[in-house]
Amino acid sequence: MTATRILLLGPPGAGKGTQAERLVEEFGIPQISTGDMLRTAVAEGTDIGREAKTYMDRGDLVPDSVVIGVAEERLSKADAAEGFILDGFPRTTAQAQALDILLDRIGSKLERCVALVVDEEAVVKRLLKRAEIEGRSDDNEETIRNRMSVYHDSTKPLIEYYSERGLMAEVDGMGSVDDIADRIREALGD
Repeated sequence: MTATRILLLGPPGAGKGTQAERLVEEFGIPQISTGDMLRTAVAEGTDIGREAKTYMDRGDLVPDSVVIGVAEERLSKADAAEGFILDGFPRTTAQAQALDILLDRIGSKLERCVALVVDEEAVVKRLLKRAEIEGRSDDNEETIRNRMSVYHDSTKPLIEYYSERGLMAEVDGMGSVDDIADRIREALGD
């Protein structure tokens, strides 16, 4: 059986977005990212969306309790009933524990966590090249390395968390987009 309730993990520039787009097309399930969830809740004017907006308008990080509330609203929608691809959420073990509780509450469960394993130096070079092409002055080497550090400190512990639950599949994230997609597909079929 192929997993369709999926969490994609990996450092910035690992190709999560590209691979998520392919999975959306192949399985017909939504890609759900923290930013998308927050923007949708705000646009829909839900109670939790209005609360999130107060933080976003100030430029503050939206607290976990609000992010979890927005995630519950999003994951309860009909289009996520058959599956979903989480991208950028959860980011911490505390968020992962809260996600487990909310999925249980809505009668769902995560089936597979796929972590893209990449060569950090290659990703830094990739992001610097992308920043140059797209004219993104905020993506300099210092900020990229800081984002990598934040990933290692906050998100990488999720690999251990999901490994302990038998949900983790680490996939080589280096190579062609097609090769990586094949590896992910194989990991989802385990």
